[in-house]
Amino acid sequence: MQSGISASDELLQQFNSLVSSTTLRGLIAGIANEALVPITTIPRRGTFEQDVAQLDGLLKDNEPAYIILRRLDTGPAPFVSVTYVPDFAHVRSKMLFASTRNTLMRELGTDRFSESIFATTKAELTADGFKRHDAHVAKAAPLTEEEAALKGVKEAEAEESRGTTARASHVSGGLAFPTSEAALDALRRLPTTPNGLVQLKLDLQAETIELAEDSTATAHSLSSAIPSDSPRYSFFTYSHKYPGVKENPIVFIYTCPPESKIKERMLYASCRSAVLNAAQKEAGLVIDKRLESGVPDITEQQLAEEFQPKAEKRQAFQRPKPPGRK
Repeated sequence: MQSGISASDELLQQFNSLVSSTTLRGLIAGIANEALVPITTIPRRGTFEQDVAQLDGLLKDNEPAYIILRRLDTGPAPFVSVTYVPDFAHVRSKMLFASTRNTLMRELGTDRFSESIFATTKAELTADGFKRHDAHVAKAAPLTEEEAALKGVKEAEAEESRGTTARASHVSGGLAFPTSEAALDALRRLPTTPNGLVQLKLDLQAETIELAEDSTATAHSLSSAIPSDSPRYSFFTYSHKYPGVKENPIVFIYTCPPESKIKERMLYASCRSAVLNAAQKEAGLVIDKRLESGVPDITEQQLAEEFQPKAEKRQAFQRPKPPGRK
């Protein structure tokens, strides 16, 4: 899936400057006004390993970014492209950056890049992080159980962010744990419960999807009602008026704290599609919005912006002035 976004003239010029520069290590780009744009440059101060230390102060924990780095001083493909999509970024940003990463490399010139990397934490973009990455790429032996699990987590989360499960991986292909009747009954009651909040969790021992809590919450108290120390699939009836008409759309919220165990992250990411499928097909829910967050940080303002878009101000039509007489 491609986003339709293309590189701006400013980004192309900045990249061309990077190609010919001996004083720049790289540049950071982002998406603004439906275009790929440059954000800042990374000066060359030493070796590659020394220069990547600058990324910690340039990247944010909740905003995705594209990072172009010169890793080699010679050769036809001296650059590496990094798509940085942190866990705390909003799901719309994750999807947009993931679906545009190939466009970025294509428009800058795929032949100039030796590698494309997907990262979710700043720790992966340190000297040690690149060493670990290189070791994994070069190593022909199978990954350890923990490494394989973490790789599966990232694949599952990246594919879910892109909105597809087309990969052949057993993780990204999704798991289908059965959903308990208590969970389904709570979901079936949700459309008739104003401000209803149904939270589901995985029983890792029984390999089932269970009801964690059936309650109510306001948009203001939603974040505090969802646990911040364990993953949850939450379904919330956002009861509001727009414009002056009562509406009760249902929002699906997936939260998985970064501190969760690798097995939890892998299974929750893999079962997300099965949970949505059960909610829609077995409980008959219509999901109006899907949100994702590392920890519960869904605000009242964010929900209002999702369902109550601001009306565009339009200027009144002005009749053109008649041409002046000669």
